[in-house]
Amino acid sequence: MNRMKERYQKEIVPALLKAFECKNVMQVPRIEKVVVNIGLGEALDNPKAIEFAAEDLTKIVGQKPVLIKSRKNIAAFKLREGRVIGTKVTLRGERMWAFLDRLMNIALPRVRDFHGISSEAFDGRGNYTLGLKDQLVFPEIEYDKIDKLRGMEITIVTTAKTDDQARLMLQLLGMPFRKDA
Repeated sequence: MNRMKERYQKEIVPALLKAFECKNVMQVPRIEKVVVNIGLGEALDNPKAIEFAAEDLTKIVGQKPVLIKSRKNIAAFKLREGRVIGTKVTLRGERMWAFLDRLMNIALPRVRDFHGISSEAFDGRGNYTLGLKDQLVFPEIEYDKIDKLRGMEITIVTTAKTDDQARLMLQLLGMPFRKDA
């Protein structure tokens, strides 16, 4: 079992039970899934970009990504319906816990001039979204083997009812939130 999942079950669930005055364990907020996506605006001009981004995402999360296609035509962006504009992966279970462990303990501390992440990026329903400027913060990616630096978006979907519940749960898990916020 993943060490982060074990810590969640043994230490964090009892702490959250007390903090939120839940009547049973099933009411405690938990992480449902983690969605990692890379938007590829340049894929319209460079079809190879999709392959490179999918390959990088596969290395980072250990799962093959799905391609995201545009749903409508947007003339201003020279976009046609059905064109591939991104790639994403939805992680659940053991892979999700392993990815979160690597994200919090290895990748985020490797970000240059890192002072913590914003504790304000919640959506009002207990889900947290975080953006990374490049994929090099993950040790699986080798600098010499990438074609271009690409940002990615990581969304942590929780069962928490409020942002404060989700914030406390992520803090207890070890999410490095900025102190000033």
